[in-house]
Amino acid sequence: MKTIVITGSTSGIGKALVKAFSYDCIVFAGYRNEDYLEELQSISKNIYPFYMDVADKHSIASAVAYLRSQTDKIDTIINVAGCVVAGPIENISIDRIRYQFEVNTFGHLDFNQRLFDLIEDNGKIINISSMASFGIFPFISPYCASKRALDILFNALQMETHKNIKVISIKPGVIATPLWSKSVEINKNEIKSCKDYDKEMKFLADNALKNELRGLDVDKVVRLVKKVESLKKTKASYTIGIDAKISEIFAMLPQSLINKIMRYGIKLRFKR
Repeated sequence: MKTIVITGSTSGIGKALVKAFSYDCIVFAGYRNEDYLEELQSISKNIYPFYMDVADKHSIASAVAYLRSQTDKIDTIINVAGCVVAGPIENISIDRIRYQFEVNTFGHLDFNQRLFDLIEDNGKIINISSMASFGIFPFISPYCASKRALDILFNALQMETHKNIKVISIKPGVIATPLWSKSVEINKNEIKSCKDYDKEMKFLADNALKNELRGLDVDKVVRLVKKVESLKKTKASYTIGIDAKISEIFAMLPQSLINKIMRYGIKLRFKR
């Protein structure tokens, strides 16, 4: 049986991936909210939950120590855990931007570095990135930047390493997951008190809650990840969802043109 390590396993894509892989793999499932521990354990006898807060280096170290005590090889690490920090960049505190990078970028890099020697020959690291990595979405720039940084750093790992492993970025569009309501919750103070951008932030919150219902089905992303994990030859990056593919093409335009189009769209929507 393969050994799969998955972070962010208690909801959305992470939870669905844990279920999908646990039928025929040993799955180490990372969680942060202990309220979901019993549910994780009940899915399958092949699941071994472990606590990890990706924003806390001590928690990462403890999680790695546990994994090393349980296994001496890993076939695939799937990095899923993440959050969204939103708001106009002129107002977002540097501490909140740092937190965004700790959760979406640095924590994953730290975790994977510490386990790198356990990854088997022909093993894989799969990152659940985002179409936000193309960097064209206003008011969620910390999220966009953190996902872009994740892609760049792990792609560098693929190019530089002496090991025979594959590093793959999965870039979905909007997916119907609890990430959206969670993002509204963690940004609630900015949504309520963002001076001069109240219309934009209200729209962002309302749209996020709609995305939780109308986004791409999680199972479609899971099927892609399962397929990629089984392949001997893989691409470095996969986009999934019409919105993600459009974003990929749109991002190829000159930056000045992208800026003009986005600013014009903001002006029309909010009549500034």
